[in-house]
Amino acid sequence: MLYPQNIEQKLGFDRIRELLKEACMSTLGRNYVDKMKFSDRSDLVEKLIKQTSEFKDILQYEPSFPSQNFIDVTRHLSKAAIEGAFLIEEEAFDLKLSLRTIQECLRFFDNKEPHQYPQLRELVGSSFDLSKIKDALQKPSNQADNKKLLVQNKWLKDIFDDLDRIIDDRGHVKDNASPELQDIRRTLISVMSGLRKKLDTVLKTAKKEGWVGDDVSLTIRNGRLVIPLAAEHKRKIKGFVQDESDTGKTVFLEPTEVLESNNEIKELEARERREIVRILMNLTNKIRPHVEALKRAYGFLGMVDFMRAKAKFAVQIEANTPLFTHNQQVSWTEARHPLLYLSFQKQGKKVKPLNVKLEENARILLVSGPNAGGKSVMLKTIGLLQYMYQCGLLVSMADFSTMGIFKNIFIDIGDEQSLDNDLSTYSSHLTNMKHFLLQSDKKTLFLIDEFGTGTEPSLGGAVAEAILDDLNKSGAFGVINTHYTNLKIFADKQHGLVNGAMRFDGEALEPLYELEIGKPGSSFALEIAQKIGLPKAVIEKAKSKLGNNQVNFEKLVKELDIEKKVFAEKNLEYSSKQRKLDQLLVQYTALKSVLETDKKTILNTAKAQAKQILKDTNAKVEGVIREIREQGAAKLATKEIRQQLQTFELTELKEEKITETKPNVQEEIKQPKNEKSVIDFDEIEDDNTEIGIGSKVRIKGQVAVGEVINLRGKDAELAIGDLKTMVKINRLEKVGRREYREAIGESQAPKPKLTGFDMNDKAANFSFNLDVRGKRGEDALVETNKFIDDGLMLGYSELRIVHGKGDGILRQLIRNHLRNSYKQIRKLEDEHADRGGSGVTIVKMK
Repeated sequence: MLYPQNIEQKLGFDRIRELLKEACMSTLGRNYVDKMKFSDRSDLVEKLIKQTSEFKDILQYEPSFPSQNFIDVTRHLSKAAIEGAFLIEEEAFDLKLSLRTIQECLRFFDNKEPHQYPQLRELVGSSFDLSKIKDALQKPSNQADNKKLLVQNKWLKDIFDDLDRIIDDRGHVKDNASPELQDIRRTLISVMSGLRKKLDTVLKTAKKEGWVGDDVSLTIRNGRLVIPLAAEHKRKIKGFVQDESDTGKTVFLEPTEVLESNNEIKELEARERREIVRILMNLTNKIRPHVEALKRAYGFLGMVDFMRAKAKFAVQIEANTPLFTHNQQVSWTEARHPLLYLSFQKQGKKVKPLNVKLEENARILLVSGPNAGGKSVMLKTIGLLQYMYQCGLLVSMADFSTMGIFKNIFIDIGDEQSLDNDLSTYSSHLTNMKHFLLQSDKKTLFLIDEFGTGTEPSLGGAVAEAILDDLNKSGAFGVINTHYTNLKIFADKQHGLVNGAMRFDGEALEPLYELEIGKPGSSFALEIAQKIGLPKAVIEKAKSKLGNNQVNFEKLVKELDIEKKVFAEKNLEYSSKQRKLDQLLVQYTALKSVLETDKKTILNTAKAQAKQILKDTNAKVEGVIREIREQGAAKLATKEIRQQLQTFELTELKEEKITETKPNVQEEIKQPKNEKSVIDFDEIEDDNTEIGIGSKVRIKGQVAVGEVINLRGKDAELAIGDLKTMVKINRLEKVGRREYREAIGESQAPKPKLTGFDMNDKAANFSFNLDVRGKRGEDALVETNKFIDDGLMLGYSELRIVHGKGDGILRQLIRNHLRNSYKQIRKLEDEHADRGGSGVTIVKMK
C-alpha cells in the first residue's frame, strides 16, 4: 500500500520516469517505463535488480551489444495480421532493421558462456521458445546445451532473410525481388533513356532559336517529362501543354514526338506498382503466421531498451547494487539523492552523502535540527531511494549497504492544505496520521516531515507524542523530522526509538547537511536570530519567556555539539601524531636491525683481516727463508731463524691492522678458536703466483671459497659448490690448501641445486589487470594470490581485479581474503563508476 496517491510526485519519482524515457531509444522502451511500478514481492524485486545490474555490466564492458534500431513495429504487425493487408516498403524496412537488432541481441548471448548474465538469458527464454535454457543454466558449463539461440529460433532468421532479399538498405524493393520486376525496370530505364534523348534534341533547338533560356532544363509535370517554355513561344513547338506557372508566363510543354514514349513510361510505372504490391503481399503472407511470436520478440526488444535506459541512468548517478535482504531493514552508507546529485554535478558541486540505519532496536529515527539544515532533503532521499529500489532501479549508495523490502510506504511531506475540502495544514497532517495509525505494521516504512506542527505547540507536542507512541507499538519503521523537545526526550527513553540530528556548526552557525544518529539536535533559533541581527533586548526577552529548562536544554545540545567538534579535531590530531610515532618506531626498528647487521659484518671482516695478516706474514717469512737458502746460509742459522719466527706473537700486529681499517669498532677482536699463533710453513703458498685454472680462491671480503675452472680475458669462471659464476679476476684472492679443505668440509649437507628465475621475462608477461568473473570462489582466490604475489615481487603500487557485480559474493570473498592475508596492502577501493565501479577492486600497496 502506498500513501498518498501522489506519492511519486511528492518524492520526485515522476522526474525519474522522465529521465528514463529520455534515455530510451524507442516507444517500446518508453512504454515499459510507463508500466514500471512499485512491488513488495521480494523475489520479483531481486530479479529486476539483478537484471539491471547485469545490463549495467554489459553497458560498461560489452561494446559489441547492439545500440541502434530499437524500432517499435507493433502497429505494422497488427496490420500484417489482417487477411488481405500488406506492409508497404517503409513498414517492411522498419521490420528488417529492428529484426536485425533482435538477432544481434541473440547472437550476443550465443557468444557467452551459459553462466554469464543468467538473469538476462532467462529473460530471453521467456520471450522466445527456449524450453531448454533453464536446464542449461543449471548444468556445468561443459555439459550445457550448446544449441545456439538463433538456431532454436530459425523462423526469426527466415523472416529476416525474406525481408533482406526483397528490401534494400535504403528501404525500397530490390530490382531482383522478382524476375517480372527486374524486366519491367530494365525496360523502363531503356524507354526513359530514349525519351530523354528526344527531349534533349527539342530543347537544344529551342535554346538555339531563343525560345527558352540557356539555364532551362527538363522537368516533370503530371508524371510526364516536359520542357518549360515561355508562353509566347508555346505554338512554335508542336505538343501538349501539361501545366503552366502561377503567373501564366511559363508553360510546360510535352512535344508530340515524345507523347508515345511518355505513355509507355506511365504504363510501365503502373505495372511496376502492381508487381511491387504483389511482392509485398507475398512477403506479408509469410510474416502473418508468426505475428504473435514476433510481438513477443518485440516485447523482448522493448525490455532491452528499457533495461538499457535503467543501466544508463544508474551509471549517470553512480548507482550500485546493494546487498539484498528479504527482511525490513535500512542500513545505508553514502546514500545520495539522485536528482540532487545530477543537479549538483552540472554546477560542479558534490552532494553530502547520507548514512542511515534503521534496525529492530532502533526502528524509528527522530531527526531534529535547525531549519534549512537538510532534514527534508534527508527524508525525501530515504523515501525516493527505497521507492526506486522496489521499482527495480539501482540506487545511489555504497554497494556494501543493505536494502530491505517494505510492503507499505506512507509519507507526510509538504503542505496538504485544501480550500476545496476546507482542511487546514494541521487537519491535513492529522488526516494522514489517522491513516498511518490504522494501516501501519511491521512491514511499513513511514516518513513524516515537521511532525506535530500547525497548531498550538504544547498541544501539538502532546498529540505528536501520543501518535509516536502508537506508531512505535505497531512495529513499523520510520523517520520523523521535528522541533519538539518533548519528542526528543520521549525518544531517548523508549525502546525502538532513537534520536538523530542534522549536524550544524554551532560556532559558525552554518548547516553541515550531515545526519548523525544517537543524539538530538538543537534548532539554534536564538543563535540564528542573534546572527541575523535581532535586537539583544528582544532575544533576552525571548529567553525569559521560553523558560530556564528549555534554554538550558538548547544550550546543552549546542555545547555538546561544539565539544564533539573539538574532540573530533583533537582525535584527528592525535591520530596523526600516533601515525608519525608508528612510523618512527618502524624506522627505529629498521635502523636497529641494520646496525646489528653492520656490527656482525664488521666483526666478520675483522676476523677475515686477521687471517689475512697471518697469511701475509707467512708469505713474508717464506720469502726470507728462500733468500737465506739462496745465499747459502748455515743450517744452524736457518734453524735459529725458524725458531724465532715460530715463537713470534702476532697479537700487536693484528690489533694495529684492525684499528686502522675500522677505527669505530669497540669490541676486542680475539684470535679465532683453535687458530694457531705460529706460522704453519706447510700452508705457505706463493702469493706472487698468478691465478689460473685450478687455483683455490675466494672473493675479496667474503668467506666462501671456490675453484677457478675457466679463464676468459679478465674474467674467471668460479665454481663454489654447485654454483658457477663469472667474477673479475682482480676481485679474487688465493687461499691456502688447508684453508680451502677446511672450508669445503664445514658443510656436510649437500648444497641445493640453484634454478634460474628471469625477472625480465616475468615483468614482460605480467598484467596489472586480473579478470576472475565467472570463476568459482576457490579458483578465483588461487589466481588472486598468484596475481598479488607477482605484483608485489615486481614492485607494482596498484593492481586491478575485475570480479563483476552479481550478488557481491565473489567481491566480498576476495576483499576479505586480501585484508586477512596481505599486510603489504594499504587500501582496497572501488574502481570509478565509468570503469566498472564496485565490479572492480583497486588494490593499493603500502
